[in-house]
This record gives sequence, C-alpha cells and structure tokens, in this order.
Amino acid sequence: MDSNDKQKAQAYWQKNVRLMMILMVIWFAVSFGCGILFVEQLNQFQIGGYKLGFWFAQQGSIYTFLAIIFYYAWKMRRIDREFDVDE
Repeated sequence: MDSNDKQKAQAYWQKNVRLMMILMVIWFAVSFGCGILFVEQLNQFQIGGYKLGFWFAQQGSIYTFLAIIFYYAWKMRRIDREFDVDE
C-alpha cells in the first residue's frame, strides 16, 4: 500500500467517522434532549392528540433513528463512490 492509498483510506475513514459522529449527536439530541431534558417545554404542544414531549420520548426518537439509518446508508453509498470503494 503506497502513501497515496493510505491517504485515501484515511480520508475515507475520516469522512465516515465524521458522518457517524454528526448523526449520533442528532440522535442524542432528539432522544435525550427532546424526550427528557426539554419535555416540559415540548409538552405545551400536541401532535396526534399527544403531548409533543411524550411523543418524542415514545415515537419521535424511534422515527429519527430510522431516518438516520436510511440517511447514513444513502450518504455512505455516495462516499463509497467518491473514494471508489463501492461494489
């Protein structure tokens, strides 16, 4: 493996780790922040007849997690193509 390949591999993993960290922060903010920390402020609003804080604690964090999974797969496919490591 020459130095160019090493740099390319390092850049690939840096992008991958950066993407994972951003998505994990978003997931933490939604699940912990909206479901626990800001529940009282969010409960002033309703969605589908339920208080918004309760909805985030029960459903919103799950929907957010699913959206993150699909976004990660889509984004990693683009990164794989960018670094020519796609199948």
